[in-house]
Amino acid sequence: MSTETSGDLQQGVDATTRSLIAGLKDHNEDYWERLLRLYTPLVFHWCKNYNLPPDDIPDVVQEIFQSVFKNIDRFRKERTQDTFRGWLRVITRNKAMDVHRKSGKEPRSELSTREFDRFAAIPPETASQSGGTREESILFRQALELIRDEFRENTWRAFWLVVVEGRPPADVADELKLSPGAVRVAKCRVLQRLRRELGDFDDG
Repeated sequence: MSTETSGDLQQGVDATTRSLIAGLKDHNEDYWERLLRLYTPLVFHWCKNYNLPPDDIPDVVQEIFQSVFKNIDRFRKERTQDTFRGWLRVITRNKAMDVHRKSGKEPRSELSTREFDRFAAIPPETASQSGGTREESILFRQALELIRDEFRENTWRAFWLVVVEGRPPADVADELKLSPGAVRVAKCRVLQRLRRELGDFDDG
C-alpha cells in the first residue's frame, strides 16, 4: 500500500476511535460483535505464539474477551502509545501466563515482548506492505474479508488493484473498462468502509 493511501486511511481515525470505545463502554452489541469478528483470529494467533495447548486456546480466547467486557471501563488513552490493541495484547499475555503458571511451565513466545509492543503501536494498514508482521497481516486481511461482500466485483477489483497491488489508476481503468473517475470513487468507497471497520482500532 502506498504512503499516500496509508495517509488516506489514517484520516479521521481519532474521531472514530472515540466513538468505538464509547460504544464498547456502553456495551453496545453491534460494537462488541464487530470487536469479536475483527480480533478473534488475531487473539487466537497470539495464544498460539505463547505456546498454549491447542485444546485450551478456545477457552482462553473466550476468557480474554470476557475480561475485555468486564474491564473496558478501565481502558484509558492517556499517552500516544496507549492503544486498544496494546491493551488487548496485555490481557492476552496475562491469561497465557495464568495457563502456564497452572501447568507449572514458563510461557514462551515465538515473538519477543518488544516485537509485540512494536505491533501494538503500528497502524494495521501497513499489513499489506512488505516487511509487515504476520499479526498485522491477519488483522488487515480479516477486515478486508469482513467487508468484501458489501461491494460489487468491479468496485472491489478496482480498489484491490490500485491499493493492494499498487497499480496505476489509469492502467486499472483500462483493464476494467472503467473511467479513471470511477476507479477513484471505487478506491475511496472501499477505503472509507475499511476505515470504519479497522481504523477505529488503529489508535484506540
